[in-house]
Amino acid sequence: MTPDDRLEVRAAVRQAVSVSIATGLYGISFGALSVVAGLDLAQTMVLSLLLFSGGSQFALIGVVASGGTSGAAITTAGLLGLRNTLYGAQLSPLLALHGWRRVLAAHLTIDESTAVATAQKSRAAFRAGFWWTGIGIFVVWNLLTLIGALAGDAMGDPKAWGLDAAAGAAFLALLWPRLASRVMQLTAALAVVVAVALLPFVPPGVPVLAAGAVAIVIGQVARQPRQPVTVTEYVPDGAASAPQEGGGEAPPGSSTPGDLGRTGDPTDRPEEP
Repeated sequence: MTPDDRLEVRAAVRQAVSVSIATGLYGISFGALSVVAGLDLAQTMVLSLLLFSGGSQFALIGVVASGGTSGAAITTAGLLGLRNTLYGAQLSPLLALHGWRRVLAAHLTIDESTAVATAQKSRAAFRAGFWWTGIGIFVVWNLLTLIGALAGDAMGDPKAWGLDAAAGAAFLALLWPRLASRVMQLTAALAVVVAVALLPFVPPGVPVLAAGAVAIVIGQVARQPRQPVTVTEYVPDGAASAPQEGGGEAPPGSSTPGDLGRTGDPTDRPEEP
């Protein structure tokens, strides 16, 4: 690993730790709200440890708290969790894992671990960002979920503590540096408009998926064309056999700009008839 790679890995770890703390703090809110919704301590912890997808967890207890059926709660949480499948397709080629590590990585594939990983420039930093963020949030989130569930009603409204803004602030910090181009700014703006417009009319999770679909469509439409390879001198095909100044043919074994323009190798020329 080069010194530059080490610096990038350290930066990725620092970013992962800060995101883990900011997002993990929101676990207190989930633990408290879960108990208020009617789940006991054991149910809350099993849900948090096994589901481990903040948006899906909140969606599930939201349906339960409003009197919805278990089927509606599971469907809503599953719909919102579909986004993790898209994340996995993006992360899998770069993580290149097998066996139990692949299963563990799938469990840790969440919004934050994906965001931190994909914000890195090198493969080593990519992996460090993913693992440190995923494991860090898993530990902090579940520890503070336990604290929140034990505290229950004693905490009052978790929003009064500002915990509802912690995860959003962490995401904004990750997203902001990536909005340098007009395409990225347009993508973010349209995704926000679509998500906000759908909120009053569709079940939880659908606005997130719709916003992701907008980003995919814009990404495909705005994909930059592959830049052609250029050389110092370019001569169209057939110029190699053109008469030289004075009317003579190019001597055998000599190179011409046409040869260099086509192959870059003066010896790579068609055989003489």
